[in-house]
Amino acid sequence: MVPLTLSPGMYPMELLEREQCLADLAQWLGAVTDQGGCVALVGGEAGMGKTALLQEFSKQQRVARVLWGACDALFTPRPLAPLHDIARQTKGALLAAVNAAAKREEIFTAVLDELERSEALVVFEDMHWADEATLDLLKHLGRRIHRTRAMLAVTYRDDEVGARHPLRFVIGDLPRATTHRMTLSALTEPAVAQLARQAGRPASGLHRITGGNPFFVTEALATAVGTVPVSVRDAVLSRTSQLSPASREIAELVCVVPGRTEVWLLEQAVRPDEAGIEGCLGIGMVRYDDASLAFRNELARRALQDSLSQPRLHSLHSKVLAVLTGRPGIPAARLAHHADGARMAEDVLRFAPMAAAQASSLGAHREAALHYQIALRYAEHVAAADRASLHGQLSYEYYLTGQHELAIQAQRAALQMWRASGLRVKEGDSLRWLSRLSWCVGSRAEANRYGIDAVAMLESLPPGPELAMAYCIRADLDMEAHEAASAIDWAQRAIALAEPGANTEILSHALNTLGTVRLIGGDASGWPDLERSLHLALAGGFQEEAVGAYTDLAAMAVSHRQYDQASRYLSAGLTYCEERDLDSWWLYILAYRARLKFESGNWQGASEDAEAVLQDPLATPNTRIPALRTLGHLRIRRGDPDASSPLDEARALAGPSPELQRVGMLAAAYAEAAWLAGDREGVLREVQSAYELVRRRQDPRMKGELAAWLWRVGALEQHPADIAEPYALEILGDWQGAARSWEALGCPYEHANMLAWYGTETQQREALAILEQLGATPAAQLLRMKMRAQGVRGIPRGSRESTRSNSFGLTKRETEILALLSEGLRNSAIARRLFVSTKTVDHHVSAILAKLGVSSRAEAVVIARKQSEDEA
Repeated sequence: MVPLTLSPGMYPMELLEREQCLADLAQWLGAVTDQGGCVALVGGEAGMGKTALLQEFSKQQRVARVLWGACDALFTPRPLAPLHDIARQTKGALLAAVNAAAKREEIFTAVLDELERSEALVVFEDMHWADEATLDLLKHLGRRIHRTRAMLAVTYRDDEVGARHPLRFVIGDLPRATTHRMTLSALTEPAVAQLARQAGRPASGLHRITGGNPFFVTEALATAVGTVPVSVRDAVLSRTSQLSPASREIAELVCVVPGRTEVWLLEQAVRPDEAGIEGCLGIGMVRYDDASLAFRNELARRALQDSLSQPRLHSLHSKVLAVLTGRPGIPAARLAHHADGARMAEDVLRFAPMAAAQASSLGAHREAALHYQIALRYAEHVAAADRASLHGQLSYEYYLTGQHELAIQAQRAALQMWRASGLRVKEGDSLRWLSRLSWCVGSRAEANRYGIDAVAMLESLPPGPELAMAYCIRADLDMEAHEAASAIDWAQRAIALAEPGANTEILSHALNTLGTVRLIGGDASGWPDLERSLHLALAGGFQEEAVGAYTDLAAMAVSHRQYDQASRYLSAGLTYCEERDLDSWWLYILAYRARLKFESGNWQGASEDAEAVLQDPLATPNTRIPALRTLGHLRIRRGDPDASSPLDEARALAGPSPELQRVGMLAAAYAEAAWLAGDREGVLREVQSAYELVRRRQDPRMKGELAAWLWRVGALEQHPADIAEPYALEILGDWQGAARSWEALGCPYEHANMLAWYGTETQQREALAILEQLGATPAAQLLRMKMRAQGVRGIPRGSRESTRSNSFGLTKRETEILALLSEGLRNSAIARRLFVSTKTVDHHVSAILAKLGVSSRAEAVVIARKQSEDEA
């Protein structure tokens, strides 16, 4: 990786002001033999010398293996670009897996096997350009790096990695125990002066103009004597203007090739001579040990590229493409990049869809969508069916990345073109997809309309898998609406079509829906259906169906308050997702684990799980809604400030026509907030309309919960028969039976409420102790008021704040932020330290102040320090 040839004066003999950075890297690498591997994050602005630092470090350490890969600055990043570079260096199983376009899981396993083989320094350069698959690889390796004897050094431009940049979230998710960070700063004025003296140039004004950026400094010192460029671009163009025609031909070709330009590409495209190459080296280009040529810094490459006219750029890209297409094994993404740069429509339409398919197969779905977008820009005159296919594939990639509105737009375009083509099966399948996508954005009426049209269209044709999937969609929609009979009918129709053809993927989907709708209605025969769905999905490797089965098994166990069983399903589902890096699905299951913890009294754990979901950029609306619902309900019970905001957001995300499940659970949470506020009319207002929707449906839990709220405010006109036991007992007046039932189910808050609302003084004291232990401040305060009104004396005041374990009910994240506040950090600095947004920190600080009962950060810090002293 270390370059063979550098232009004179481009690097000083030693890197200035990087001694501590080199020492830190040496310490981290030295520890991997005994302590296991680690990740070293090296951040800094463009031109700060991140690559130079690691090159110097690799030479100083004389590591047995240095594996070096870089992300591409292509129009659309190439999936796993660093891995392609590294595989060529390792050869063996990793290169075979990459060349064979193996499954992503197999490639990731091969990488880990390679790193476990022996000690190594592995470099991923320019991760700010990383594609989705490479980010997943970093996350995968970061979680397992401790099993190796490798240090994975990751460079990135920290000024380009903002709060919402995907890399920011991956970095924040890396294990802290095995992750180190360093940020390269600008050179000081004395260092710049030293470089100027070495170059025989005056230093006056140089630091002010360059800001101490090492690359800018060296470029400025290499310009003509007596001039100081005012920008990197000026410096680069000043030097390239001195090139001979032969050298400029080489430089211009290299500037349109991100990364390195291979020697065979140079020889076929421009036939360079040594004098021409020497001229390029004289302006700061680099020749590597494989004879490839590159600009030393991406800033220089882009400065020259941006200075060229469009016709010249098209010509250069066309020349590069002509060479690349004649050579086997060139990635489609690279071919598509140059075809687009040359504006060659036929080649773009040939290579961009290929690149999209390759990206999608590796999990780089955002990059796949970009490739399809590029292809569609050139598809105006192709056949309608071909354009429809491109739109449909683009829609699917949008769907996989949670961009549902864009997915709908693309699928509508596909539908029009399928109709124009007269391909009715495709038209019907497009309608089916629009039904699913409309449901994703909360447009229930549109989802129903598209679903009905899809079935009508496909039933007029010979039956096939498209019709079976249309039946599945109808079953899913009716399940969400708690229309049990019709949902079961649609699911059974799908099963009848799938079983004869042994289409186990569709069969697994249909059985999942069938089992879930049966269990919602209290029919225990749904358990075997869901178990069979899971078995088929696992055996067939159908990840989406497997995760769906784990999720629904867990959700139904929570709904039936079978918490031990739910814990097993949640644990298995989370492990399944972790092993395959299915992070978006992992978040969905985590949202249900938050619900389990909430209902069973582990409120701290519930808050941490829900907040982890909400802070993750992969969380889609369907994932955020259950997490928001749980967090809002929890805040209501704890008496946290602004408890309604999560519920309001969940209601907004649910859309104008929310599903009955969402309507009912949100209504119950809002009703409890009104009850704790003493607003009996508010309880009635929140619950009555939802109960009217659910009372004719088969859902013992939801119907029971809403009916119980109406009964508590004297508004239940008729006792429903088919509701869950504890609600039925309370409504029938057997509050003691209801209390025993809640206790047996493992629901301490509900158990305490039965004792508090209906019990004797002894039972009320027991309830107060439970509520205090939970941190249910509003309910405890109401109970104390009731007991005082009854003349009860000696009512416990609750644990003293200074003696409680985690006395203020702070979450783990809030405790961490309070500690950073004590260090004097501002919210923006805390956000950078924790790799979250400043807005997220703002919210946490507000919650901390409210829980501590103070109005300023200074008061919070005083309390935190006093608590630390007490604990010491």
